[in-house]
Amino acid sequence: MKVKTMSFAALMGALAIVLSVPPLAVPISLGSFESSIHFFQLAVFLSGILAGPIAGAVTGAVGGVYMAVTRIPFVVGGVAILGGAVGLLAKRVRPLFAGLLAWVVQAPYVVVTDFFWFTLFSPGPVPPAAAWAIITGIMIKLTLEAVVCSVLAEILVPLIRRAGFSF
Repeated sequence: MKVKTMSFAALMGALAIVLSVPPLAVPISLGSFESSIHFFQLAVFLSGILAGPIAGAVTGAVGGVYMAVTRIPFVVGGVAILGGAVGLLAKRVRPLFAGLLAWVVQAPYVVVTDFFWFTLFSPGPVPPAAAWAIITGIMIKLTLEAVVCSVLAEILVPLIRRAGFSF
């Protein structure tokens, strides 16, 4: 990987961390599920789409560190999958569809690792039925994030390319 591409991936990873910090999130309430929409996926999408799947995976791994430390440790792998998938898919489809399809690729990983986390590893493991309720809320939230960030990527990628930024 070129130095320029690696630097871009690292910079976008840092941006993903900043975009996942609570003050930069939009609070949401889904019944009893309280959370917030983060925009960290946008940095991962932009990196994968503009610089390729390896840069997207690196950005995802770096960008997932804050959430892995503060929430669920498996996040790093999931966001790396998201970044790599969006980079591969962007070669064939528009940024909007690349982002949405990359979320479809990442979703099974999220379901499986979250289930194991909540039922086996989390402080105070929860019963499987409760874990599924938590995971359902998480999946809805992550789907909303993927849709919003995919739309933003669809808008921003052509503007960034027109500005002459390329790899």
